[in-house]
Amino acid sequence: MTDVTSLKKQHRHHWRRDLVELAALFTAVSVADTLAKTVVRGPSGPVMLVASAIALLFTAGFHTWWARRHSHAPPADPEALKPPVVASATGATTLWRMRTTVRDEPGSLAALCAALAGLGVDILSLQTHPLAEGTVDELLLRAPEDRGAADLTRAVAAAGGSGTWIERGDAHDLVDAPTRVLGLATRTALDAAELPLALRQLLGRCTIRSLPATSPTGARRPDGSAPVEGVLDGTSMKLRDPAGGTITVERPYLPFTPTEFARARALVELDARLGPRIPRSQDILSLPEGPDITVRRADTADVRAAKAMHERCSRRTLSLRYHGPVGDADRYLGHLLSPRYGRTLAVQTASGRMVALGHLLWDGDETEVALLVEDEWQRRGIGTELLGRLVALAVEAGCDSVYAVTQAANTGMVAAMRGLGLPLDYQIEEGTLVITARLDGAGAPAAPAPAAYDGTYESN
Repeated sequence: MTDVTSLKKQHRHHWRRDLVELAALFTAVSVADTLAKTVVRGPSGPVMLVASAIALLFTAGFHTWWARRHSHAPPADPEALKPPVVASATGATTLWRMRTTVRDEPGSLAALCAALAGLGVDILSLQTHPLAEGTVDELLLRAPEDRGAADLTRAVAAAGGSGTWIERGDAHDLVDAPTRVLGLATRTALDAAELPLALRQLLGRCTIRSLPATSPTGARRPDGSAPVEGVLDGTSMKLRDPAGGTITVERPYLPFTPTEFARARALVELDARLGPRIPRSQDILSLPEGPDITVRRADTADVRAAKAMHERCSRRTLSLRYHGPVGDADRYLGHLLSPRYGRTLAVQTASGRMVALGHLLWDGDETEVALLVEDEWQRRGIGTELLGRLVALAVEAGCDSVYAVTQAANTGMVAAMRGLGLPLDYQIEEGTLVITARLDGAGAPAAPAPAAYDGTYESN
């Protein structure tokens, strides 16, 4: 019942009471008139008159007592109609990101909001994703610290929510959706390597894989590429890669909505219209030994220079880097240098000769680092410089960790990873060493100071 309706009913009730009192007054007057006539004509007139006065006074007193005891309460305070809010004992709060599906009918969202308000939860933002049956509500919540995920999901379920998913939020989630999407579009427009990262930030925790239409040997893959319009299938979506092939996005916990699919397609179409592009900035570095070098971003336009560097590298250096037949090394350059699969840094001399490559590769929901330094330029600190810059790029991209695959005997790679000053995990299997550096909570590390080592870095 609304406040306005309640007030109208109270107003009508006051008029009814007034009518009853007016009728009682007329009745009393009629009775008094009859009694007066009886008193005047009867032998005991004075006694009856006094008795009538006493009865009238008693009736008036009884009416006053009754009216005070059963008087109607004043109109209800609108604030009293709200559900009680339970405050946190400490006053501290936690951000949560929640998704739940409610029935597509009036009052469903109101019931959900009332249930959360009853726990002292503040709804900071709300997005709706209409479906054929029901509506998916995406909420950013600020809840008392002592209210856990189980408390919130139980309250939402009691209010009619289903298929609820919840995880901790952070300060980045406070940016409203249009601003966040525009920021992601800007980053994608400036750098083609940003597309996989933009999709990951747009869609939340998910795995993104880029599959070329052809294999490194040039053979066309049997599944080819996704259709132009893309494919949405529950927790998986496939998008046409502008460079050829398919971009597959998967997440296990919640199906993608048509709205998310449309946003992802829009980012991919923007990337396709702008074509290949990378930032053209470069840095001049002075080495402890030898001439100055230049560090810059590289892409597929540098394939020829990279092949020439392969020809100058020894078989041992190439085998340590690619873990396979040396003759197949050139086949991977198109993939490694493509901005679609990560970011590549190239080192060149003043004459333009390429002497080193460093790769930061998007590997599903993980990130790999890989380095190759030409034999003649090893042990000059180039590999350490590249590794520090690649890790800084990974931190900037929001990666939780980076890993490098090398051989257990490669002490140079181990020393370089340890020089980052980050927590490291080691995993050894059949002579292969996987070193993982955890980046969560770390700021962008400064490039390590140059040191002497064998200069050979490798990864799958």
